Amino acid sequence: MAARRFFSLVSRSQSFPRPTLGFVSLLHTLGRDTQRSRNISKLSTAAEVDELITPSVEIRYTKNLINGKFMDAASGKTFPAYDPRTGEVIAHVAEGDQEDINRAVSAARKAFDEGPWPKMTPYERSRILLRVADLVEKHNDELAALETWNNGKLYEQAVNIEVPMFVRLLRYYAGWADKIHGLTVPADGNYHVQVLHEPIGVAGQIIPWNFPILLFAWKVGPALACGNTVVVKTAEQTPLTGLFAAQLFQEAGLPPGVLNVVSGFGPTAGSALASHMDVDKIAFTGSTDTGKIIYQLAAKSNLKPVTLELGGKSPFIVCEDADVDKAVELAHFALFFNQGQCCCAGSRTYVHERIYDEFLEKAKAAALRRVVGDPFKKGVEQGPQVDSQQFEKILKYIKSGVESNATLECGGDRIGTKGFFVQPTVFSNVQDDMSIAKDEIFGPVQTILKFKSVHK
Repeated sequence: MAARRFFSLVSRSQSFPRPTLGFVSLLHTLGRDTQRSRNISKLSTAAEVDELITPSVEIRYTKNLINGKFMDAASGKTFPAYDPRTGEVIAHVAEGDQEDINRAVSAARKAFDEGPWPKMTPYERSRILLRVADLVEKHNDELAALETWNNGKLYEQAVNIEVPMFVRLLRYYAGWADKIHGLTVPADGNYHVQVLHEPIGVAGQIIPWNFPILLFAWKVGPALACGNTVVVKTAEQTPLTGLFAAQLFQEAGLPPGVLNVVSGFGPTAGSALASHMDVDKIAFTGSTDTGKIIYQLAAKSNLKPVTLELGGKSPFIVCEDADVDKAVELAHFALFFNQGQCCCAGSRTYVHERIYDEFLEKAKAAALRRVVGDPFKKGVEQGPQVDSQQFEKILKYIKSGVESNATLECGGDRIGTKGFFVQPTVFSNVQDDMSIAKDEIFGPVQTILKFKSVHK
């Protein structure tokens, strides 16, 4: 399956396309709010990084949820969860592997084949999902703090948009539970042809680290609303909010085994889930390279259906008649939002040659004004990258850009001596064949390319 790619074009003669997802629209609102804070902020980015707020949240759930119970990994192993602001360990999480996946799938299979969930009336399933939404709403601030602490994303973004969107999504999917209708199909002759929509069975779901709590809702909500049972493999970088959310599903009355959550690594737990013969469907959000592996494992096992939502290198095109100030604002948000860790980031900025120099100077100024620091603080616009691996990958791409003779306009280095903070970086004179123009950097690196015409 090809990677999803989002195309943005800014021109006065053509109105900017309205986002089709409410989530994107809300995030753009956040971008305008932080733009205002940027204009009045006099904070030093270095000082912001050095002075960190201690989150007022307790890490309560670190074990795998299998068959309605939290339990240690079968091997007894754990792995560390980090605070990306400092690189320090904040929790040790049960490290699930093949045996834990086997147990989780077995519980999900039994819950589907023998349990009440798929046999339950859609109305009753809807009521349970609505209770989950109420509980998430009750714990909104706690979940948001945990998300920021383990991921590094802005607390304002998590508390005001992402966790509330979790609630909204669950209520949306709950509303669909009793509205899944079949079809009657016209046929030649005296026949009655009917199509029934039924749950597929055990759904294996692997979620990424850039939007942990939100992607948990995207994956789990529709699968449960349709009567499936689920095994979720959380991202090893960000397991904490998924485990917390799993507990809320249990509190809401979800039967044991319907939702199982295993934390672990891709080559062990993820591979075991994708290749399991008793999993009826696999869904994965993440990198294109990993998506290819998931596809192969699913095909080589029981040829289970696969849904992939993968990365891309989306172009953001600024035409010569565009409002340059507005285009700079939109392009800045499209790239730097969520520390650049977004699969639909506008990560290739194409600017018409007639306005290229003006756009470049204003884009550089916007990057230099961007406030980087503790994501728990108001006025901060950019937190740390998620972990050391992503941090080093971004710095490697920046070095590649310099070595390829792209012009480093600003940024290009880390901030501070601890944690995974990267300076907002802008490259000009970028060519299509450069790695920074072709590869998904997944970081705060804006590459600005020049073009003459949108027509070949």
